[in-house]
Amino acid sequence: MSELTPPRPNLAAAGAAPPARSGLIQLNFKEKGALYAAYISFFEDGGIFFSTNRDYKLGEDVYLLMTLPDDPQRYTVHCRVAWLTPPNAPGGRTPGVGVRFSNDEKARILRIRIEELLGTAIQSGKPTQTI
Repeated sequence: MSELTPPRPNLAAAGAAPPARSGLIQLNFKEKGALYAAYISFFEDGGIFFSTNRDYKLGEDVYLLMTLPDDPQRYTVHCRVAWLTPPNAPGGRTPGVGVRFSNDEKARILRIRIEELLGTAIQSGKPTQTI
């Protein structure tokens, strides 16, 4: 008897649909600008914002499967929901979820790689989807 696994959707950085398997989010960043807009540098271990209308709860565990611009590697990291931007938020903010990377080696490698890709842009005053 074989076990059927539902297909996993490809959730783009510009928007996210409900995942096929609860807690697994796939994000594919093709451009550095999209990564800059989503990266949360003020979290000590780093983090990512992704747009979604799915209901999450603060502290909920999620796993990210991420690809970065010009990087063939796929990164899988454990995260926790750290903030929520609900639909119809004031100021026209994009509805979605901010997740904090866990404090482990996989997440540390991802954070370092993101910060290498973004370079000095992290210090930019250019608006992002994050706080």
